[in-house]
Amino acid sequence: MNGKWPNRSLIVAILLVALSSIGVRVEAGLFGFGGDSWQEEVLLHDGSKIVITRSQTYGGSHEIGQPPPIKEHTVTFTLPNTDKTISWTSEYGEDIGRTNFHLLAVHVLNGTPYIVAEPNLCLSYNKWGRPNPPYVFFKYDGTAWQRIPLEGLPTQFTTMNVVLGLSRQFVDAMVKQGIVPVEQIQKQNSQLSQLEYRSLLREAYPGAAGQCSEMIRTKDGWEGLGFFMHQPSYDACSKYCKRKGVSQQNCPCETFFKRN
Repeated sequence: MNGKWPNRSLIVAILLVALSSIGVRVEAGLFGFGGDSWQEEVLLHDGSKIVITRSQTYGGSHEIGQPPPIKEHTVTFTLPNTDKTISWTSEYGEDIGRTNFHLLAVHVLNGTPYIVAEPNLCLSYNKWGRPNPPYVFFKYDGTAWQRIPLEGLPTQFTTMNVVLGLSRQFVDAMVKQGIVPVEQIQKQNSQLSQLEYRSLLREAYPGAAGQCSEMIRTKDGWEGLGFFMHQPSYDACSKYCKRKGVSQQNCPCETFFKRN
């Protein structure tokens, strides 16, 4: 038998190494894969510039063999003409398996900072109300960041002024570079063809949702509207909402059955 089969101890050792490597990958997927940090020179609406520091960690839901998504993203900067440091963080969304937003712009008016962001893929787009134009806005009230409607964003703000493409290649280059100048940011962003990136849109437009079909958050995750729409009656649909843990406020049954 010794001539045909490897030593049992060797087999056990190989299995332990394999299981250990699997465990490392699983743990890394749950707790993150480190992070990156870099600086960008941001052009404000009045022609002045500030330097922002962007940092991000990695982790969350992803396919086997694929790199982990951005788990959290933070931007930090000093308000012009002050020594006050402000930070905004796009936090990890347990319900979407990654960070909630992509940063699009940092603006300041009369000492008040604003953030322009976009929902991070379709689950986040549904979570944040399917905005059209597809942006989410935040204003710092002196204590905390508050979400504001488009109407609350000063009309002076018209541009996306941070690096929008955060591919691995771009991030690695920016980390090595130190401070990314305004001219480079504008050049990189000019290569993007989407309307919502070329300037800050203020009117709703067809196709803002892209390929993101409408979904409802349930106790088990997310479900498409068809699961609710195709119930045989309003009562059946309402019961389906209850079984799925969908609140009355978010249950779409009344809308669907009014259409019928």
